[in-house]
Formats: sequence, structure tokens, C-alpha cells
Amino acid sequence: MRGYGKCRGLGQPSMVCCVCEVAGLFPVVGKRSVARMGIAEDIAGDWQASLAALAWQVDLGVTEVLGDAPTNRYEASVKPVVIPVPVGVVQTPPVVQAAGELVGEPVGDAVAAAQAAAASAGSLTALRAALAAFDHCEIKRGARNLVFADGLPGARVLVLGEAPGVEEDKEGRPFVGRAGQMLDRMFAAIGLSRGADDPAHALYITNVMPWRPPQNRDPERAEIAMMRPFVERHVALADPQVIVLMGNTSCAALLGEQGITKLRGVWTMALGRPVLPMLHPAYLLRQPAMKRETWADLLSLQARLRG
Repeated sequence: MRGYGKCRGLGQPSMVCCVCEVAGLFPVVGKRSVARMGIAEDIAGDWQASLAALAWQVDLGVTEVLGDAPTNRYEASVKPVVIPVPVGVVQTPPVVQAAGELVGEPVGDAVAAAQAAAASAGSLTALRAALAAFDHCEIKRGARNLVFADGLPGARVLVLGEAPGVEEDKEGRPFVGRAGQMLDRMFAAIGLSRGADDPAHALYITNVMPWRPPQNRDPERAEIAMMRPFVERHVALADPQVIVLMGNTSCAALLGEQGITKLRGVWTMALGRPVLPMLHPAYLLRQPAMKRETWADLLSLQARLRG
């Protein structure tokens, strides 16, 4: 924070927020201008610095972009942006997916690239490197870290989550926030832990998406399709006896279905292994009354492992 005035982005009553003006999101009025300080010029050509500035605002709770005057969206005209194409270059039209998203690169090409990259990985270390080098998923551009896995490879139980959140993105490990603490307590109740050295009592934890989606949104179908080859290879290399699917995204990836409240607790098969869908710990934090159903699912898992 520098200068004087009022920041309408973060609501500071007496100070100018450098980040707000640099990012160009919130007009700031005061005695000193951030632009005149040279900060805007310092990061103008650095998208990572600009992204970090924006992420800082989001962490502080900024949710709306405000202007000086209200805009009538019904009267606003949309002007298409025309990008000139060099002579002799054949432009591939974008593909509209069934979910409605517009993707510049055909999803089939990205899936094929993912299949080739995943198949070439002969170890978990190589698979991590292949994911780190995979540039076809736009989510990667806004994430801080690759979130690969945690726990013991070779554990009897593999937990497949959905996507990293804020804390996971910072630390580069899955399930480390409040939902992760809930997950640890859940499995500790039946004698399983990600920190155990014995495969019989250990967990191996990973996600469908290795990068945090913007604003923690749900991954789109095209994004899940890109990551499925990596998930399949991950399961093959970790070689668990049982897979626990935490939430809708993991069910969509391996079962092709969603509706976790109906799917939970029902054993099925995927990738040649027994699979148990369960409610995501984040859901349990919002709906504590559903812990009873989750306890029943944990007992079912315990019985399966004992049998």
C-alpha cells in the first residue's frame, strides 16, 4: 500500500492500493499516482508479476471489478476482435465442445498428446515430469505449483480427489487444507494414514487435475478428458488394490457419471479395480449431517480390506 486516497477495490479508506491501480482493475483517486511511481511500468511486460498482483487481491477477498460509472449491459455492443492471419497460413477453426466451452485447440489433439506422454512414463517420477511438461491444459498457466501426489506409492488404497485448492496450490501437495485435515481424520478412524510406511495401513493420494482451476471452479469435461490418460497411468504405476473416488470430478473421470450423493457407498469397477465413490471432505464441511453416510462408507471400505 502506498500514497493517499481511497481504493475502491479493497475498500481501504485512506490509502492508495498500488496493486489495484497497477492491475488496472480499480480506479484510484489520490494525491499520488501509482503510474507516476513507475510501478505499472515495472510489471507491464511481466504477466507473472501481474498475475501475482491479481492473486494477492483475490486472497484479500476481492470478488468484483468496479468502474467509475455503472454499465448497461443490455445496451453495450460487442465488437468482435479480428486477428489478422498471415498470408498462406491456414487457420484452424476453434472447436465448440458439448459442454459449451470454446477451445482454441481441438480437444482430441490434446487428449492424444496426453495419451502419448502418459504412455511413455515408466515410473511415477517420469509421470510427474510428463505432467510438468504438458502444456495443452490452460489451467496450468494460472496455477502456482503442480500438485502430483502424497502418501505411499504401492499403498492398498488410492484416494483420487478432484482438483487442488488454494492451500494445495501453495504447498504442491493434495489435501492439505481444511478438507485435507478432515480426510486424514476420516481414514485414521479405520487405521489408514498417508504417513504410514506399511502398504496395508497407508494411503496414496492424488487428484484428477494436478493444477488448481481458477477461482476453484469445477473442471470442465474437456479438461477432465485431457487428464484421464495421466490418471490411468498413475493408477497403473501406483498399483493400488482399491480406489476411493472423492467427489463428482473423480467419478466423472473414471466412471463417466456424476451425482455423488447417489453414487456414494456403491462399489463398482474401474480400470480393473474395485472402486468406492465417497463424499468429498469439503462437502462434509458444508454438510456435517452427511458424516453418518461417510462413516458407513468407511466401514464398508474397512470390511473390503479385511475380506
